[in-house]
Amino acid sequence: MTDLEQQLAFIIEIDKLKAVYRQTTVKEDKDRYENSAEHSWHITLTAQLLQDYAEQPVDISRVVKMLLIHDIIEIDAGDLFAFAASQDHEQQALKEEKAAQRLFGLLPAAQHEHYKALWFEFEEAKTNDAQFAKAMDRILPLVQNMNNQGGSWAKHKISQSQVLERNKYLEFMAPKLWQYVLEQTNTAVAKGWLL
Repeated sequence: MTDLEQQLAFIIEIDKLKAVYRQTTVKEDKDRYENSAEHSWHITLTAQLLQDYAEQPVDISRVVKMLLIHDIIEIDAGDLFAFAASQDHEQQALKEEKAAQRLFGLLPAAQHEHYKALWFEFEEAKTNDAQFAKAMDRILPLVQNMNNQGGSWAKHKISQSQVLERNKYLEFMAPKLWQYVLEQTNTAVAKGWLL
């Protein structure tokens, strides 16, 4: 296959992300479930809008790339609810690694290695770019759940401590956004949306 044929095969394959549904609902569209492609677009724009809150240096173009590809693996692995049991997350991690190998393997060798490395960097969250990307991936569902009277939190009886743990990257990367998370989760507890 030529590079173009491989790239087009990947482009066709990633269209399947539109059929992977998440626990977050779209209030403005009769509370239907959001798909992972919509989520990727939404957090990418969120990261660009909120980048000035990052108190550590970040390369927003790398962050955007991470966010655009971070959920592609769900085409094979599916979406696991953020607050699922830890053993489910361990099994999911294995599925996702296998999916990353297959999906990014559709690309020509140089792009395969580039995007796979970027995906692993996001997953490991050791660099500033990856931590900021993770933080954006975690804060957006908070914003959505607050806008939807608790949304998936209320449905699944999630606790404030669980949400704070999920958003921990903000404490170091963007303390002002961390303060926002603390305020919002306190409000959610007061309204009965979080335990």
